[in-house]
Amino acid sequence: MDMKEIFDNGCFSPGWAEVEENEVFVPQRKDLTTLLAELEVIKNSIEDIKARQWHLAKLMKFHNEGFTP
Repeated sequence: MDMKEIFDNGCFSPGWAEVEENEVFVPQRKDLTTLLAELEVIKNSIEDIKARQWHLAKLMKFHNEGFTP
């Protein structure tokens, strides 16, 4: 099956758009400083998500066990 057949069979969302044949992928080149800064943002996001996950786990435990100690 080609992409047109897959699309016609409803396997993609209505917002799906075909890639133009003349489009060329141009890789982005970033310097080390930019990459390290982006990595730091990702690491901070992961730490924030872990903290939220821990907090939600505590709330779920409290909810499941009730108000009794």
